[in-house]
Amino acid sequence: MQMSQVSESVELAELESQILSVWDRRDSVDSTAISERNLVFSVLGRLDRGELRVAEVREDGSLLVHEWVKCAILLSFRLRDLAEYEVGPFEYLDRMPLKRNYRASGVRVVPGASARFGSYLGRGVTLMPSYVNIGAYVGEQTMVDTWATVGSCAQIGARVHLSGGVGIGGVLEPPQAAPVVVEDDAFIGSRAMITEGARVGKGAVIGAGVILNPSIPVIDAETGAEISRGYVPDYSVAVTGIRTKHFAGGEFGLPCVLVIKKMAEGERHSKTLLNEVLREHGAAL
Repeated sequence: MQMSQVSESVELAELESQILSVWDRRDSVDSTAISERNLVFSVLGRLDRGELRVAEVREDGSLLVHEWVKCAILLSFRLRDLAEYEVGPFEYLDRMPLKRNYRASGVRVVPGASARFGSYLGRGVTLMPSYVNIGAYVGEQTMVDTWATVGSCAQIGARVHLSGGVGIGGVLEPPQAAPVVVEDDAFIGSRAMITEGARVGKGAVIGAGVILNPSIPVIDAETGAEISRGYVPDYSVAVTGIRTKHFAGGEFGLPCVLVIKKMAEGERHSKTLLNEVLREHGAAL
């Protein structure tokens, strides 16, 4: 490990220790605690610039959640009073300002879109009228389409497309709770809802209207075998489905997610192929 990396690691360890010390006495701090507020907002500034992340995918595919960073976000609401501010004709009352300096960041933001300070938007991101909450990370060249929402601490990869009306759930409490993760090159279809720490793998395609959370079984449509709960594997094409379950009161349909195709990496970018696959199963993006 290089000296600069060692120095940065020591600095972050010290910052973590300081944040957790404030967290332990959080009931006694408020907006008058200036030094604590400056400390917490230094962490939010790092989040805003993409120097820190709430969570990251390890090389082995597991998810590492940095709980102390979430603690800093939660502390920020105690340490800053509500403030009024105006953006053009719009008035806001919030504890967090909005992000700024989009041109310098290489981010396109259409009127009606907003991102909160403490979220990160990579170069080449486009925000149609949409919303990105604090702690979220949105990778480079990602499209956040009209009325899509990226909830607090959600981790969105590079070159992802979040279609119109997509809901990416947020999570702040408890600090150890895993956020939603959508990995690089995924496509999330219109009005899909990815919530409660669910995860979408690299290059996966999620059909319109899919609901994915850790309670929803993901099923291989060819074998009927359950693949997972709340996780769509890499380069899978998944659509919404119904499974029949017997109850005392009768037979009812419960939601599931059906994996209808496993793609090779290159196939992900063939819209003609995707449309044929989805049309064959009566689904859409």
